[in-house]
Amino acid sequence: MIHAGDVTSPETLAALAAIAPVEAVRGDHDVAFGDFPPSREVRVEGRRIVVVHGNRSRWIEEPQTLLWTLSLGAYRPHAGLPRSLRRRFGAADAIIFGHTHRAHTEDIGGTLVFNPGAVHQWNPQTAEARLKRNPGWFEWSWLQVARHMRDFPPPTVGILEVSPSALVPTVIPLEL
Repeated sequence: MIHAGDVTSPETLAALAAIAPVEAVRGDHDVAFGDFPPSREVRVEGRRIVVVHGNRSRWIEEPQTLLWTLSLGAYRPHAGLPRSLRRRFGAADAIIFGHTHRAHTEDIGGTLVFNPGAVHQWNPQTAEARLKRNPGWFEWSWLQVARHMRDFPPPTVGILEVSPSALVPTVIPLEL
């Protein structure tokens, strides 16, 4: 099992590990998992698969998050992220990433760039719940606006079927 970051709690990791071995990378919300690498490479059926969360520096992320928040989710701050990851990691067979919490599947120069989405999605209910846990000033500011969002994706998970001849990504919507 692969987790592309934002595990956020040891209980989540333990529940996943009870199903299958987990290869995880550190997301921008994984302060408790400092020992997770920012990226890793796994080999499956002879295929090189890079796993990375995909977050960028604060100087890029925070202004982008502000624009996303002020647009109530309509602005897509990470449109260039798949191509950026392809440039960064070269000709892998697949790059699995997280960070955006939005499912994405694209072939870029023969590399499958795949984001399975996320179980956690920011929406009015999750923003309200997070506000009750005393966030820092920056997060508090954007959560005040995010709790009024009208555009948010459904929770999803992904499956990547790997064989020597094919990579087949599937995004599965969840009803929670």
